[in-house]
Amino acid sequence: MLSCRNLWKIYGANPSALLNKSEKQLTREGRSALIQRIRDASHIPAACDVSFDVNVGEIFVIMGLSGSGKSTVLRCLSRLIEPTAGSVMIEEQNLLEMPARELIELRRHKMGMVFQNFGLLPHQTVLDNVAFPLKVQGIGRRERERRAMEMIEMVELQDREHAFPRELSGGQQQRVGIARSLAVNPKIWLLDEPFSALDPLIRRQMQDEFLRLQKLLHKTIVFITHDFIEALRVADRVAIMKDGEFVQVGNPAEVVLNPASNYVAAFTKDVPRAKVLRVRNIIEPFTDELSAAAAVPDSMTLEELLPHIAGCPGPLPVTDSSGQLIGRVSHSVVLKALASASEAPE
Repeated sequence: MLSCRNLWKIYGANPSALLNKSEKQLTREGRSALIQRIRDASHIPAACDVSFDVNVGEIFVIMGLSGSGKSTVLRCLSRLIEPTAGSVMIEEQNLLEMPARELIELRRHKMGMVFQNFGLLPHQTVLDNVAFPLKVQGIGRRERERRAMEMIEMVELQDREHAFPRELSGGQQQRVGIARSLAVNPKIWLLDEPFSALDPLIRRQMQDEFLRLQKLLHKTIVFITHDFIEALRVADRVAIMKDGEFVQVGNPAEVVLNPASNYVAAFTKDVPRAKVLRVRNIIEPFTDELSAAAAVPDSMTLEELLPHIAGCPGPLPVTDSSGQLIGRVSHSVVLKALASASEAPE
């Protein structure tokens, strides 16, 4: 659905002059040298040769510390910030070559965006806020209000459609922002730290709501966060950023079990592995005949698995989503997975 290739965003007086457009495949050493030259020229490399793909229906999370470049990358995907170089392909269209009018139409019809500050119109009701992007599209009042009410019900704010933003809690305001972004039925959903301004309990509830909506809608999502626990909870895949670069991309279990550097290991050090790892991540091949009677699904988390292990003296059989036996899981491999990570590589 979305493909980003060799994306650069450099802030400074003449950023384009610092890039050799013929360099299509930079080695890690070559990229590091180029980044240093950019800094030596008193420019700021905010996104450095970033490449990734997002599959249809996937939640792709980009995370890192403040200043790592994650929000810059997201804004480059929609051209809210103009990239210095690279390409952003959506359904085989390069956004960086798209005329302004076509870009506006793509944003109106194919993109939904949610930001940390809710950005609601204070003088308009919940219904009017959610219907606003449909109004911009030129849709008649009756139809846009009908579609807006569908979104309001989806985020469970029915009976609040005539309230103003000041009359809502923070979590309710964010639900309005989510409903508004979904009103145009976007193909790509961009979320920039959408829950970071919320209290911890409300934040957890909004994560639950987000995952519930994704099960219903199957959107293609790029989600920005600085919270690793949040990333692990919602992500199909995670990209870790540092100083404008992607330093590791993988599913949550891969990042937790095999951090690519000390920087990544620092993020994963205090992660509760039992909540993150699933049986499929530690499955072993069969060594003898096992009955499916006491089998556990490969999608089960280790936290959910522990009571089953405690009540069984030997290995447990494992089944896939179709109920077929695919392996086993033993006490020793569970304990090994839950143990502290070994020292990460430099």
